[in-house]
Order: sequence, then C-alpha cells, then structure tokens
Amino acid sequence: MAKRDYYEILGVEKNASADELKKAYHKLALKFHPDRNQGDKEAEGKFKEAAEAYGVLSDEQKRRSYDQFGHAGVDAQGFPGGGQFTNVEDIFSAFGDIFGSSVFGDFFGGGGRGGGRGQRRARRGASLRCAVELNFADPVEAIEKTIELRRGELCETCHGSGAKAGTKPSICNTCGGAGAVMSSAGFFQMRSTCPQCGGTGEVITDPCGTCRGAGRVVKPREIKIKVPAGIEDGITLRVAGEGESGDPGAESGDLLCDVRIKPHPVFKRAEADVYLVVPISFAQAALGASIEVPTLRGKSELKVPRGTQSQTVLKLKGEGFPRLGGYGKGDQLVEVVVEVPRKLTKDQEKLLRSFAETEDQNVTPERQGFLDMMKKLIGK
Repeated sequence: MAKRDYYEILGVEKNASADELKKAYHKLALKFHPDRNQGDKEAEGKFKEAAEAYGVLSDEQKRRSYDQFGHAGVDAQGFPGGGQFTNVEDIFSAFGDIFGSSVFGDFFGGGGRGGGRGQRRARRGASLRCAVELNFADPVEAIEKTIELRRGELCETCHGSGAKAGTKPSICNTCGGAGAVMSSAGFFQMRSTCPQCGGTGEVITDPCGTCRGAGRVVKPREIKIKVPAGIEDGITLRVAGEGESGDPGAESGDLLCDVRIKPHPVFKRAEADVYLVVPISFAQAALGASIEVPTLRGKSELKVPRGTQSQTVLKLKGEGFPRLGGYGKGDQLVEVVVEVPRKLTKDQEKLLRSFAETEDQNVTPERQGFLDMMKKLIGK
C-alpha cells in the first residue's frame, strides 16, 4: 500500500515552519493518543502515522531528503522516524523530549511517559477501572462514594527500585541502558524494546526481599469518589492519580469509574427530565382536581385541569435532576391516565346512566366529530 504524503498527514503546507509542524503534530497526537483511545487500533495507527511524519519533517536533514526523493529518500537511508515505529512505546522513546515538554504537559500531566533516547524512561503508572453503582435518585445532589480496590504501589523498602537495600540496579548490558535495541534489515533500521530489561535500561541482580524485584507491592485501598449532581448512567469519572504507581519520579495512573444507575420501578429518566405515569379517575379528569404525586425529593401537588384527557402530559417544573455541567434543573413530566372503574355501586351506576342519557345532547367536541363521521359512513 502506497504511503500517504507526510505533509498531508500533518495537514500543513510544504513550506511549514518548525513551529507549525510541532503544533500540527501536537493536535493529532492529542486526538489519537492511546490514553484517549484505549483499544482503538485505527486511532493507534493514525498516532504512529503522525509520529512517523513528524519524525521526518522535524529534522532538517530528513526533510531535505524527503522533499527531494520522497519516501524512498528517507527509507533508503534508514533514518529513525522514517517508518520503523512498530509500537507506541517506540514513539514515546523516540520523542521523549516532545512528550515530556509543555506540548503534552497540559493534557497528560507533564509527560509521565518521559525520558529521552538513551535514558531510562520513567514510566507512568497503569490506569485502573472500577464501577460506581448509584440508586436512581442519588444524582439529585452531589454525593461521595467509597471504592475498595487493590492496586500496585511503590515498595516502601526499596522505594520502587526493586533492588535490595544497599544495592542498585545495574545498567543492562544488552541495550547499554537505552531500554531499546536497534536491528537492521537491509536499508531499514528497526527500534524495539530491549528483551533483557523490558525497556527499563536496568537489570536487578540482587532483588528486594519485600517486592522480590518488582519494585511494587499490591495493597488494598479505599478511595473516595466525588460524584457530581446530575450524573447520568454510562458516564465515566476520571480520578487523577489514583491508579497504580508509576516508576520513581513518574506520575501514578488514573482511576476510571464507570457510573451505573439502577432503574426505578416508577420513574423513567430522559437527560435531566423525569417521567412518571399517574392514574386518575374519570371524575378527577372531568371536574379537575389537585392530586399528590411522588417526586425525586418527596411529594408534590399536581393540578389536573377540568376536562383533562387520558394520556395528557402535565409538568412539574424544576422537579427533575440538576443539569450536569450546566445551570438549573429538569422537569418532572406526569402522564395522567384515566382509569375506568371495574365495579360500580348501585348509586354510581344510576348516576352514570343518568349522565349517559344526557350525552347525546351534550357531547364533547371529540365525540361529536366521531359521530358525524360515522353518520357519513353509514349514510344516516
């Protein structure tokens, strides 16, 4: 498959300045960064593609060769960044100065993946995921939930080094402390994670007795999660820094909390509004009434106008959920359904029969229209 033009990938002109290239790469890398698109292979591919383009165009020598000979001019000379990125970690290693700078600092917390080429990378801790279960009415106000979890934290004995007290990790002989090794295939050079040290650049010859060389121990923790008012089912809350510990000097991962709200036997929700079906009697519908209905916050009086038809929706303003990230509250929408009594007392039946005898002279507009239509159909 033919490669796309590097300038086209970054969305810049061929005379773009170094600053314009950096801004364009910054924008694409934020959009397709693995931390924002977990499990999305297409986004990962675009992330690598943008890194490859920037790796060439940000270097004057590579850029001149590419401008003159195209992709062949870069690949034939084995320039790093000229198509050899096989995984995301290679990109973080190759552009450690970019990912550790203010270009990514605002979004990713100062480049937790850190580290330039030839140096041991201080790796950011892994993010954890959990579920927060709420009752239907909980989002009426902001609440705090306690989550119990187990996470990897830096070993207090060796302070995360993995080495026994009084000793230090040794520089990896395979990669010379770079954490990555280069291999050649014809004109191509491939950069990959060192198989000996796993990318750390160091090996532990005398491991810590507490963590057995891992540098981390698993501990149970209770984390308090602030749940904002108006939260909806399916939203994920990010709690910064409450994931697993990173390497010494690196940031911890985040805790991602998926909100799950239990359904309610009576209420239904549509964004900030609440929906409720309430039965009323024929007399209440015909004569009007003031009825008491349940709400998220207790009870409220609902006025049913005279002559209300079945399935009419009435509104209790402000009795819904707070609007998430906004102002005000939703409403409670009450659908009234007129119930027909299954059994009548003799007095009730007598009154209804008397009422029925007057209906031909006092029909409602809706029924009059139906009767007129029937007369036309049967020709009477």
